[in-house]
Amino acid sequence: MSERTPSQWEELAAADPAHSAWYVERFRTMAAEGKDIFGEARLVDAMLGRGGRILDAGCGPGRLGGYLHEAGHVVVGVDVDPVLIAAAEEDYPGPTWLVGDLAELDLPGRGVGADFDVIVCAGNVMTFLAPSTREAVLAGFARHLGPAGRVVVGFGADRGYEFPQFLTDAATAGLAVDLRLSTWDLRPFTDESQFLVAVFSRA
Repeated sequence: MSERTPSQWEELAAADPAHSAWYVERFRTMAAEGKDIFGEARLVDAMLGRGGRILDAGCGPGRLGGYLHEAGHVVVGVDVDPVLIAAAEEDYPGPTWLVGDLAELDLPGRGVGADFDVIVCAGNVMTFLAPSTREAVLAGFARHLGPAGRVVVGFGADRGYEFPQFLTDAATAGLAVDLRLSTWDLRPFTDESQFLVAVFSRA
């Protein structure tokens, strides 16, 4: 078995042991100040009826999955960083929070059903992956989708993963793009957009 390739997030956390805790506190502070940290989750909530099965891929400290759980959905969150998962468990009890590498995603192997209605991957998660694992992560999303399920991915430009390459990788992984937006509040995508929110279904 080949050795696992660490994500760029893991390399950041290894270089700065305080990085993950800083990230947790950043969102706790924003929430305490009344800032809106749930915009992505509202878009996902609008995509399905109550009781949908949602995978929060690269869930971080749980803000999206926590919101979606409170809205009445069944949520599983996966993140490679145990510090972030511990914060999710503390701040947003209710969802199933799991430490795991998205490049090796096998939830049925951990006793969790794979047929998700929506898989959301927000917060620039795609740009924190090891580049060599991007296609494997997208293929894992395709494997974990229900027949009518959709994948929603959002990340910014100039972060080392060009949008055309991402869309090509998604197609190779078995995902067909249904919609491209430039923001989580539904503004259309243009060639000048500095952010991409892409909605896919299984090809």
